Amino acid sequence: MGEQGVRQQRAMIWQLVLPVLWIGVVFAISFIEAPLKFQAPGITIPLGLGIGRLVFTALNAVEVVLALALIVVSFWPRATALAAGLKGLLLSIVIVLVLKVAVVRPPLNARTNEVLAGADPGQSPWHYIYIALDLVLLALLVVFVVRQSGRILARMGAPTPSKSEPSTV
Repeated sequence: MGEQGVRQQRAMIWQLVLPVLWIGVVFAISFIEAPLKFQAPGITIPLGLGIGRLVFTALNAVEVVLALALIVVSFWPRATALAAGLKGLLLSIVIVLVLKVAVVRPPLNARTNEVLAGADPGQSPWHYIYIALDLVLLALLVVFVVRQSGRILARMGAPTPSKSEPSTV
């Protein structure tokens, strides 16, 4: 295998590793750390919101870096460029990320500022919208990983189950 073939393999592996890492980061922060933080002794709502803002700012920065890295390895080298279906899936992933960061986070930050200033802004749908977008993002990333895994297996010449063949598993 030549140097270009090695680069292609590496790019395809990164096309798989990056979304898997992204899934782990989002799941760990959004669905484990965030709810548990408020159960810790001595954590008040304002303190938890302040910590949450810092953690989610960092999370979103990591997500943007992962998205940019995934875009780069998905189109370079050109021989490993994604198939049309995966390109659409990648575009959907990026759109959901932009919605989370640019549309939902600003009102969440404004609400946190109000609480930290001592106000009671009442109920807000923004946390639920953010959670829903995280769930959509995770689903899209899982589909991306499954499809990319199939693409890698096909490139390796590994047998893939056929719909007409009975499964032995």
